[in-house]
Amino acid sequence: MGHARGEVELEGKVLVLKRIAVTYTGLDVADQDAEKVQRVLAVHADGCPVARSLRGAIEITTQLG
Repeated sequence: MGHARGEVELEGKVLVLKRIAVTYTGLDVADQDAEKVQRVLAVHADGCPVARSLRGAIEITTQLG
């Protein structure tokens, strides 16, 4: 399951979404697969339509929880 948390900042008088942090939970990753999972997390945004659409405007990070 994934949980996303947005961080908003005030620009002038407007609230603007600046960062999205996605945490994946409930994944049972064996110790020997942890490095593979980290590599996938590092590149999966390249194949995500939403992340690609927001690239450059909003910082998106992912991690295992």
